Amino acid sequence: MKPDKALEDLSKMFNPVIRGWINYYGRFYKSELYSVLKYLNQALIRWVQRKYKKFANHKQRGTQWLGQIARREQRLFVHWKMGIYLGTG
Repeated sequence: MKPDKALEDLSKMFNPVIRGWINYYGRFYKSELYSVLKYLNQALIRWVQRKYKKFANHKQRGTQWLGQIARREQRLFVHWKMGIYLGTG
């Protein structure tokens, strides 16, 4: 992803795509939908690690930090509204 962008910018860029994935996979291949959204969460964690130096070598702390944001700001990403957060946090 783009480490020069803010989290809000990423959500504006990717929410239409995520919504399309949810509409398609949710209808035709629901079991695969969760693996796609989990992969997206992992990509967001990697973005956090590249964006913020304090999380560069601390995946667990980056995951917890992003998980707190996901629960507090559910409106940012479509899959967060569905309750699909990060694994830990």
